Amino acid sequence: MKKLVVVAAIAGLMGSTAAFASADLAKAKNCLACHAVDKKMVGPAYKDVAAKYKGDKTAEAKLAEKIVKGGVGVWGQMPMPPNPQVSAAEAKTLAAWVLAQK
Repeated sequence: MKKLVVVAAIAGLMGSTAAFASADLAKAKNCLACHAVDKKMVGPAYKDVAAKYKGDKTAEAKLAEKIVKGGVGVWGQMPMPPNPQVSAAEAKTLAAWVLAQK
């Protein structure tokens, strides 16, 4: 039983570290200039993005591509500019983090 508790604690720490690291990545890549986790700014709140794509198995790939290439029309006519400074791996990490918001 003690081993199970230790494993659960370690898993929880790893998960929270990953979430924290992704928030730091969002800040470092200037995502938070236009987005917030819980409220609309220039762009939609991340929790709203997660809700919109809940259950969509292709959402992570779609969002990762949009992070790098930009886009317009899904959330209105305000365009999201391309972010070529974000690598494909970083975009995937950011997309997964956005989709994990509640």
